[in-house]
Amino acid sequence: MIMPRIASFEKYSKEYDEWFLTHKDMYLAELKAVQETVSCNQFSIEIGVGTGRFAVPLGISIGLEPSWKMAEFSKNRGIQIIVGVAEKLPFRNNIFDCVLMCTTLCFLDDVVSSFQEAYRILNNNGFLVVGFIDKNSILGRQYQLKKQRSRFYQDAFFYSADEVLRLLQKAHFIVGRIKQAIVPEQSAPEDVVGEGYGKGSFVVITAIKSEKLRSNEGC
Repeated sequence: MIMPRIASFEKYSKEYDEWFLTHKDMYLAELKAVQETVSCNQFSIEIGVGTGRFAVPLGISIGLEPSWKMAEFSKNRGIQIIVGVAEKLPFRNNIFDCVLMCTTLCFLDDVVSSFQEAYRILNNNGFLVVGFIDKNSILGRQYQLKKQRSRFYQDAFFYSADEVLRLLQKAHFIVGRIKQAIVPEQSAPEDVVGEGYGKGSFVVITAIKSEKLRSNEGC
């Protein structure tokens, strides 16, 4: 049985939403990394939409969220909300062109099942866009050291970029473009987003669904 870790988000949803204002430079760098990776302006959904801070500027109008309190923020920002969990999506097969998961992975109970569900609801050649804090980065290590004192990260499990790549491949995705956001304090404002991973704290991976390749592999 999937038990989403939402207690802190229910209690401190306003504080969570305000983080994007108090850490504006970091937020904008993360958003830019997603924007430069792939366009989700077709029929798209964000899984774990939270308060809508990514979905709204990216033009995504549908969001799935397990926390009612967080969902209220997104709803007030014009997002159509479906309450549910990533591991068991309440959608039929092959309907979305783009699925976004931003800062969601570390709170999932079963990442592979979540990726498989994203694969299922995507059209052929659709994109899964995954944005996450790399546990091997400077920020990732800081979060792990402080997680027991954090309202939001106590129950989080962080992943490295290499781990996420392996999990995506296990779910039959083809890995596409990868971007990384450098912490603004470590770079010039115009150079906060780069290719690949290894330097940036926030990594964005585009993964492509290809039924043709999967059938050729005999899967």
